[in-house]
Amino acid sequence: MRSLNIGATGMLAQQLNVEVISNNIANMNTTGFKRQRAEFNDLLYQNLRRVGSTSSDTGTIVPTGVQVGLGVKPAAVYRITEQGNISITDNPLDVAINGEGYFTIELPSGETGYTRAGAFQLSPDGDIVTPDGYVIQPGITIPINATSISINASGEVSVDIDGQVAPQVVGNIELATFPNPAGLDAIGDNMFLQTAASGQASVATPTSTGTGSLLQGALETSNVNVVAEITNLITAQRAYEMNSKVIQSSDEMMQSVSNLR
Repeated sequence: MRSLNIGATGMLAQQLNVEVISNNIANMNTTGFKRQRAEFNDLLYQNLRRVGSTSSDTGTIVPTGVQVGLGVKPAAVYRITEQGNISITDNPLDVAINGEGYFTIELPSGETGYTRAGAFQLSPDGDIVTPDGYVIQPGITIPINATSISINASGEVSVDIDGQVAPQVVGNIELATFPNPAGLDAIGDNMFLQTAASGQASVATPTSTGTGSLLQGALETSNVNVVAEITNLITAQRAYEMNSKVIQSSDEMMQSVSNLR
C-alpha cells in the first residue's frame, strides 16, 4: 500500500519542521539570530493513466488522467533575514546594525566570517574582538590611555585621550552585504561563511548605498516571533499525528485483507 510510505514521508517531514521550529525557539534570546522556515516539495507522481493520452482511435484526449502522489520531501530550510528589534544596553562596545549588512570577522582558519551580533569586547592588546576573541575587520585598536570610545552611525571609531582636547579617530567599522544573504553558511557562534549561493560580499562603509547604519550601545535581538512559532509548532504536531493516523489506517486495512478466508 502506497499510503504506508506516503504517511512515513509526511511524518519525517513534520519531524524536520518541528526541529527547525524548536531551534528558532531555543534561540529567541540569541543576539542577531535569524529565524528559519522549513519548506517542502511533493514527491514524484505515479501515472496510472497519463493525462493528455489518447483514449480512442478517433483521437479523443484524456482530460485529467490518474496521478497518485508518493508523498513529501524537504526542499529547503530558508533563513528569514528581516530586521530584529534593537535593545539598548549602554555598553560602548555593543553595536547594532540597523538595516542591511554584516560585520566582517577574521577567523582563526584565515577565512572571513560574517555576523550580525555586535557584542564586541577588547583583547589584551586593545583590539576590538568578538566574545571568542576573533578580530573585527579592518582591525581597530583602542589606545590603552583612551578614556572613552565613540562609534557613529557611519562606523567611525574615535576615542578621547587623556590630556587631548580633540577626539582621535582610530578606525572605521565596515559592513558586508550579499545579493542573497539567505544563502550564507551558518557555522555556529552567530557566524556565517560566504558561499556560491550567497554571492560575493560587497564591503562598504555603513550608511552608504545598500548598507545599514550603526547604533552604539545597543544590540539587535533575535527576529523570532514566539507566538507565531508556538502556533507553527502546534500545526506541525497535528500534521505529524494525522500522518501517523494514515499509517495506522493503512495497517488496519492490510489486517482486514490478511484476515480474509
